[in-house]
Amino acid sequence: MSELPRGTVTFLFTDIESSTRLLREQPESYARQLAEHRANLRDAFRRHRGVEVDTQGDAFFVAFSRASDAVAAAEDAQRGLEDSQVRVRMGIHTGEPVVTDEGYVGLDVHRAARIAAAGHGGQILLSQSARDLVGRNDVRDLGKHRLKDLPAPERIYQLGSGEFPPLRSLHATHLPMQLTPFVGRRRELEAARSLLSRDGVRLVTMTGAGGSGKTRLALEAAAAVADDHEDGVWWVPLSGVSMPEDLLPAVGRVLGSGRATEAIGSRRILLLLDNFEQIIAAAPEVSTLLADCAHLVVLVTSRERLALQGEHVYPVPVLAREDSLQLFQARAHAVGSDFEPNQRLDELCARLDDLPLAIELAAARTSLLTIDQMLERLGSRLDLLRAGRDTEARHQTLRATIEWSYELLNRDERHLLGALSVFRGTWTIDAAEWVAGATLDLLQSLVNKSLVLRPQSGRFAMLETVRDFAAEHLTPRERDRLLGRLVEHQLKVFENANLGRRADGHPQMNLANAERPNLDVGLAWAGESGHADSGIRLLVLTEMYWNTTDPAGGRERLDRLLAEAGEAGKPLDLGLQARAYRFRGATFDLTDRFDLSEPEYARSLEMFRAAREEDQTGHLIALIGNSALRQGHIERAIDLATQSLEIARREGNPGDEGFALYVLAMAAFHQGDTDTGVRLAHESAPLTLKGGSIWFAGTTLLGAAEFLIAAGRIVQAEHDLATGLEYLASVSDRLNVAFALAGAAAIAALKKDAVRAGTLWGALEALKATAAGELRTSTGIAMDDNIRYIDPIRGAAFEKGRGSGRVLSLEAAIEFALTTGS
Repeated sequence: MSELPRGTVTFLFTDIESSTRLLREQPESYARQLAEHRANLRDAFRRHRGVEVDTQGDAFFVAFSRASDAVAAAEDAQRGLEDSQVRVRMGIHTGEPVVTDEGYVGLDVHRAARIAAAGHGGQILLSQSARDLVGRNDVRDLGKHRLKDLPAPERIYQLGSGEFPPLRSLHATHLPMQLTPFVGRRRELEAARSLLSRDGVRLVTMTGAGGSGKTRLALEAAAAVADDHEDGVWWVPLSGVSMPEDLLPAVGRVLGSGRATEAIGSRRILLLLDNFEQIIAAAPEVSTLLADCAHLVVLVTSRERLALQGEHVYPVPVLAREDSLQLFQARAHAVGSDFEPNQRLDELCARLDDLPLAIELAAARTSLLTIDQMLERLGSRLDLLRAGRDTEARHQTLRATIEWSYELLNRDERHLLGALSVFRGTWTIDAAEWVAGATLDLLQSLVNKSLVLRPQSGRFAMLETVRDFAAEHLTPRERDRLLGRLVEHQLKVFENANLGRRADGHPQMNLANAERPNLDVGLAWAGESGHADSGIRLLVLTEMYWNTTDPAGGRERLDRLLAEAGEAGKPLDLGLQARAYRFRGATFDLTDRFDLSEPEYARSLEMFRAAREEDQTGHLIALIGNSALRQGHIERAIDLATQSLEIARREGNPGDEGFALYVLAMAAFHQGDTDTGVRLAHESAPLTLKGGSIWFAGTTLLGAAEFLIAAGRIVQAEHDLATGLEYLASVSDRLNVAFALAGAAAIAALKKDAVRAGTLWGALEALKATAAGELRTSTGIAMDDNIRYIDPIRGAAFEKGRGSGRVLSLEAAIEFALTTGS
């Protein structure tokens, strides 16, 4: 063995996933595959200057002098295994181990081994230290994980963008990474930890003024009790949520989409609901969650208590003076100044009432001002800016601190800070320029002064306390002008986001998700200011977003705008009204209330005709036909779809023609005419593709395949399902993909291919076990729909495939369904 690297060393551990199963299934070829695996890995290690420390069975332990060499070796080794059935998991960690005559000893060796063991075949995992040294951009933060025999949670990263099941760790914490160390507050942290760990305590609310450090203390407390919550600790930021009814959807999105209660279920979870005060009316929803989810614990930060039964309130105190001094010095050094404390720092902390935000804002100025200068500037404004006697003292002091920081800005910086306060959640640099008149230099100046934040997402944000203060410096007229600019900007941005009814490109769902808080602000202003028409146009431009994520919420916002337009006596353009009622109808469609969607579509059709927008009428007629079909009125559906088809062909509209044919195809299937249904579905799909909707082409072919499976026409079903699955996977429609995988398993079962059927069924079982919300529900429904095909083929061969399928990621299962067995 070559001489072992010393000093800072990077360890790479590898192990074959499911090697025992591979040996059992392929005993004749296992020895050859194992030898090829070893040769491939040793070649990669040698080329990147790795030293083989130990080999046991199918596992390697290799040391490198440089972290970058270890990562390069791991990547080369995985590439060499791409055509092999051997799947290898790899873990990389950098530390400073002790070298003895027997080799390496120390916790770093165990840490590297445990990180590797937590992974899956084909996956490369990195520790925090290895990630920091490598400095790669193509790494994904998988959060903190408890690993066997290690004293503290480890933050683990994945190299590359591959999709894998959750890590095999004891449990995970889904908390944001903190860029600064947690300073002081040991007593407060222990008190909060003790309260959260007490039997029977399921709701804890941390209260205090804005800027008192509630969020940071809550994050640390949540991490400290992670061992008590085997299904994870989840952070739900509420600063961008402005309406009480949006609380549960926000929780559902963090947990993986769907309804919050379904996503939590019986799991042992701690939810941290951060910044609750702006939706305090949603407090009863927390009681409902706790009642429906028996093992849920909720930690809340808020400026006021929730006033619920069973609530335990923990008032967050100001910092102890020793902690204030430590925090000030730590933050002063972090901004790059050569700050040296003097005797007056204690006085400054006292004048700041030991509030964390006040101290951090003051420390940010140490590169410009001395302690004496700070005291002079702060002292001249404290009394002047105090609020009334009935205002909380901490809030008064924080207000003075922000005022002092504000006074240090020049006129242009102050103007921009006030203008940026109209945003909620986060915003882009383009939005700042368009709405607030920002320049790059001014925006950078506010970021440098810690008044504007730039999270890792690349978008900008602002502390709520700073935003509230900045907003007070806007006159009502100026605020109205800025909000008008915000709505104008949103209309411009979403005009080309492909989220409307007739899109011709890839829908920008991520943009709509990020802009949701600003959409809510803009929609509210539009109604309040007499610009309901602009708000309705904005809803219409984002229709796909609302219909696929929150149809009921979209309808509520639309109804408010329509009511406000009516109260103002300002008639809406007929074409806009028609689109509004079509939007409303779709929200009922997507909640399976076809009896309510039909009259909305009929009203929309009438208005389009009155507006002489005849090019819109054909699609509306087909929508009414689809509603009729779903209510069992097949003949009426056929008549309406036929009318729509004639209009679409006359106008040369392939998208509308495809949708009309889809309705006719589904009607034929419901009448038992499978041949006609297949023919019409095959005519529909290419037309909807031509019209710009690959998603609808995929759902059409999947629907046809499901009827073909029921009719026993397996060859045709397999072809349609494969094409439909490919289309749906290309637009990341995970819900319908679950139905496609279940259909593929049914086809394999009908073809007596038990191993293939078992593999796909095992993949579905794994998806259902790891998914949350609507995806879990849809997967369960898909399995229930096809279980009748699976039960007759169960046996040893099926179980063999099932075991293989349960370790597949969703992407691997899709690939398996598309490339095998046809």
